[in-house]
Amino acid sequence: MTIEQLIHNHAKETPLKTALVQGDVEISYSQMWSAIEQVASWLSEKASRGDRVLIAANKDVGFVYTYFAAHLAGLIAVPVDPDTNEKRLNRIIEVAKPKLLIGDLRNSGSREVVGFNQLSDGQNHTFTMPHEDDIADIMFTTGTTGLPKGVALSYKNQKAAMRNINEFVGNTTDDVELLALPISHSFGLGRVRCVLGMGATLVLLGSFASMKKFYREIERCGVTGFGMVPASWAYILRMSGEKIGQYASQLKYIEVGSAFMPLENKHRLMSLLPDTRICMHYGLTEASRSAFLSFHDDEAHLLTVGKPSPNTEIAVFSEQGVRLGANEDGEIAVRGEHVCSAYWDTNSGVFEKEFFNGYFRTGDWGHIDNNGYLCLVSRKKEIINVGGKKVSPIEVEEVLNAVDGIKESACVGVHDDVLGEVVKAFCVCSDNVDFDSVKKLMTKKLEGYKIPAFFERISSLPKTHNGKIQRLLL
Repeated sequence: MTIEQLIHNHAKETPLKTALVQGDVEISYSQMWSAIEQVASWLSEKASRGDRVLIAANKDVGFVYTYFAAHLAGLIAVPVDPDTNEKRLNRIIEVAKPKLLIGDLRNSGSREVVGFNQLSDGQNHTFTMPHEDDIADIMFTTGTTGLPKGVALSYKNQKAAMRNINEFVGNTTDDVELLALPISHSFGLGRVRCVLGMGATLVLLGSFASMKKFYREIERCGVTGFGMVPASWAYILRMSGEKIGQYASQLKYIEVGSAFMPLENKHRLMSLLPDTRICMHYGLTEASRSAFLSFHDDEAHLLTVGKPSPNTEIAVFSEQGVRLGANEDGEIAVRGEHVCSAYWDTNSGVFEKEFFNGYFRTGDWGHIDNNGYLCLVSRKKEIINVGGKKVSPIEVEEVLNAVDGIKESACVGVHDDVLGEVVKAFCVCSDNVDFDSVKKLMTKKLEGYKIPAFFERISSLPKTHNGKIQRLLL
């Protein structure tokens, strides 16, 4: 069964069970499914099976209805950050060719965008549940070329990921999860599917910005778990100290995204929540949550990223595709039903090159130790991970290189105690370039987390013989 079928079953078997909470509004599974069917009816009148629908991923019940309704109507959902900049949005639209744009898109320009509140006037339809091999979503990630890459995920991929995650974390129908993560990315949207597919309750919170709201909802809703990136934990510590420890007996689980997290922060979280199952994952959009680490169970291995998730295999290969043994560094590759089905609008032969002997190549470099734990040595791909949000160095460099006085630039990620990584820019430029002014110029063209926190003048950039910038040397 697909996740949509599971949700439908929950609506039949436990119709009065609370599915969604947003502020003072509580939505039962029966009410949620009814709303999903209404939106699906509207969508069916506006688009045909297989059409793409671009949806602004606001943490709002309207998004939840629309996302699952698109699937029910046989459409392919393209979730995007509501604040996606114009250049990236244009590229996504160019590749996905969506029939409809839905939700609050900040940079949609003159394009017609339909609001969530306009989607409920369709005539009732009878729907057939999607087939597991059909494409459910196209999730756009940022590749090393700097261009967004459309990861095509089938219903089978999504169901397998949900099964693997819930099995490791130990989720049940009795859980009440607080969702403060962005849901335009694999982590946050995956939590939506995990909770609702299990028949549990999802509490929608805007973000971690207000600690008062965060703790109020934990108490008011009887929250048993939540997901966060390491940057969120650093923020919680800074803004509320050890208050999270007051809920040690209430919080059953926490899932942490696998950006860099200082060892001292892991130990602090463990000491405050001694009985909570704290799970940290390693993965990517193409292969969500491929490895897991349980802080308390794996205390002696906290510097690793854990072992393969349930129903998942991980191997390490040389650059020539030869499988390596224990403690030999190479490219990490994963295999399982959760691995993506294709790259959208990309030749199948090109996609096949992403595999070594049936294992998907992550582009990350590391090894498996003698105890079977995966050790991440470095990112072979040069994407910068700022608080769980991915930044393409090329995207930032293009903006920098357009500034008067900057001849060329290269961006890398450098360690930050709060965000894990921030962007640092190396610029070949004249002495009269003022980097404070450069930052102000960049705010008009890029999201805040993509703007370099540090700048350094450099006489020349390290390059290969064919002129490719060697960012890792920086």
